[in-house]
Amino acid sequence: MKALTRRAHVILPEDVVAGIDRLVGKRGRSAFLAEVAREEIQRRRQREALKAAASSWKDKDHPELRGGSATWVRKMRAESETRFRRIQQHRDRD
Repeated sequence: MKALTRRAHVILPEDVVAGIDRLVGKRGRSAFLAEVAREEIQRRRQREALKAAASSWKDKDHPELRGGSATWVRKMRAESETRFRRIQQHRDRD
């Protein structure tokens, strides 16, 4: 299915057009500009989403991370190791 297109008159500095032409050629300008514009639109939407989400994390809701995420991960791994050793000891007795 072919995407709908629309003409848009865009004025660019000569050096920008020359740079685009060196990269993709004159016949590749539109596709190049569309790709770059889509990427920038996505990047800006992501930035806005991150800004909106920035205030959603509350330290009081995650007291387990008070010492930092690395500390919490080490603690979880240690608990897992302890649990694993207990299971192994139980199996070895049977």
